[in-house]
Amino acid sequence: MKVNEDTFPDPVPAQDGVEDRRQRKARQTRNALAAAALDLILERGLADVTVGAVADRADVTRRTFSRHFVGKEDAALDFVRGDGDRINALLRARPADEPPLLAYRRAVADWLADRENPASHIRPRMRALLALVDTEPALFAAYERIRVDAQEESIRIIAGRLAVDDVRDLRPAVVVDAAAGVLTAALRAWARGRRADHPDADPGDRPDDSPDDHHDPDAVDLAALVEQAYDALMGEAALAASHRATPVSGK
Repeated sequence: MKVNEDTFPDPVPAQDGVEDRRQRKARQTRNALAAAALDLILERGLADVTVGAVADRADVTRRTFSRHFVGKEDAALDFVRGDGDRINALLRARPADEPPLLAYRRAVADWLADRENPASHIRPRMRALLALVDTEPALFAAYERIRVDAQEESIRIIAGRLAVDDVRDLRPAVVVDAAAGVLTAALRAWARGRRADHPDADPGDRPDDSPDDHHDPDAVDLAALVEQAYDALMGEAALAASHRATPVSGK
């Protein structure tokens, strides 16, 4: 089953819904290229896909491809960049008095719950691509570059919320690295077939693709896994804090 470019939501929806024709055309072309790269990599394997093949599938020239992406890996993972932009937009919108870690957690929850601009990870075949990231070094490198860029922006947002310099104050980086690390751990577990209701279930228990062209049937499991992962972080932090407060015998 091919991934329609419509399954790639805009990274950050337009504030006023106004978009000129050129911007709309560029966005549609970018989405078509991303969908083509994803399809071809899952159909043929990364090594057997060329930039030319991606451009042909999207019915554009290689030059047009190069205006949007640096390589096939970057194109196939464009949804990761869009998700990072969306999480950061939601993080900016969280109440100013919310503790930073909680603000990031709730921004992620809002992102996963948004049906108007759904998280790309819960779309059909995205889980298969995320699983492939762990086995293909070039895809992994591209994924890491995109992830780090998103986290750097998150750090700047948290620093602004705390009114601190993110270079001199470690708190923004610590919060984002911990919170984003939790999300990454949950996504990797989900990509491997782990389910919130049956953590030891075989990935083959459910089909990878949904008959519904727009949603993976395990979308709820992803949201639940993310919540479980954040609960695990908070539990470990509380446990560590309690031990730190307990005097060490003999000292």
